[in-house]
Amino acid sequence: MSTGENERLAGRYRLVGQLGRGGMGVVWRAVDEVLGREVAVKELRTYTDSSAPELADLTVRMQREARAAARVRHPGVVAVHDVAEHEGRPVIVMELVDGPSLDDVLNTRGVLDPREAAGIGARVLEALGAAHRAGVLHRDVKPGNVLLDRSGRVVLTDFGIAAMDDPGDGSTSRLTRSGEIVGSLDYLAPERAQGNDPGPASDVWALGATLYAAVEGSSPFRRTSTWSTLTAIVAEPLPEPLRAGPLAPVLRQLMHKDPARRPDADAAARMLSAVAAGEDPAGHTAPLGPPVDGPREQAPPRVPTVLSAAPYQPQGFGPAEPEPAAGGAVPGPPGTYAAPAAGAVPGPVASYTPQAAGPPGTPPGGGPVRHGRGKVMIAA
Repeated sequence: MSTGENERLAGRYRLVGQLGRGGMGVVWRAVDEVLGREVAVKELRTYTDSSAPELADLTVRMQREARAAARVRHPGVVAVHDVAEHEGRPVIVMELVDGPSLDDVLNTRGVLDPREAAGIGARVLEALGAAHRAGVLHRDVKPGNVLLDRSGRVVLTDFGIAAMDDPGDGSTSRLTRSGEIVGSLDYLAPERAQGNDPGPASDVWALGATLYAAVEGSSPFRRTSTWSTLTAIVAEPLPEPLRAGPLAPVLRQLMHKDPARRPDADAAARMLSAVAAGEDPAGHTAPLGPPVDGPREQAPPRVPTVLSAAPYQPQGFGPAEPEPAAGGAVPGPPGTYAAPAAGAVPGPVASYTPQAAGPPGTPPGGGPVRHGRGKVMIAA
């Protein structure tokens, strides 16, 4: 793996500094010396105890990530410029997004205004709609994978565990073993927690959970352990939002336990755009499936068996190591952006400016609310 600044990858990408790292890769800020522009470069992170099959699997995942992101042509999806090779390992070259992640903003400010959160969510859903039409499921929508460019763009990044209808590499799109699922625990949809195949509705749920965390200060089903969190996702009702205001009824639809009853990404984007504009989202809904007369009989929820999990920290004790912004968020103190003025109709997300200390939504005892980042592998 690369050692640091001024090293060149693939003969043209000079590393400037590390942006972050995660379980699969390290993201560098770099300069493309051929085209003379700054880029973000994601390099496969290797381990001394990794077996050859594990390294091969990680390599395929990175190649699949690049193909998935490149397949989706939308300004709200991070642009992939190149896939190169360095010391026998793939590197993904992407646009450098100038701004913090939503996770950075939440850790600085605590919570967002409901209309502000709705505006961000609408842009993410527009990107998800484009991905779904292209046959791509993201499968890891969360605050850390939503980048907020200072120019006003909202960018969805990190397609590292995305699934494609046809990956284009002569193999199937499923990379996990039978019954296993990888994803961020706090934003995992019930059907995925039960070991069922994900669909577009699973991404919609994850975006709903992301917005819930943005306005309420924590993810809706966070508990003290992996097992209790998975059980809550599957079996417990959505906690009543206390700060969501006009966003609350939309959150309930996005996070319906039955994926067939959730709106698709395009319909959900219209609903959130209405909330952001101060309008009634009821006029922008889409049919959510057949009406149900009386309570439906359902089989007892099937809660999965935990195979392995990243260390799971209770709220307030997140990992010290920053999560990478796979699209290349610029390092330094996380920026925040000013909330819309009262009565204003939000348009594109405003430019980001640092906020004073003491953000709203700080939990008792001080310190910003931490939003879960751990990924869990589960099996039916």
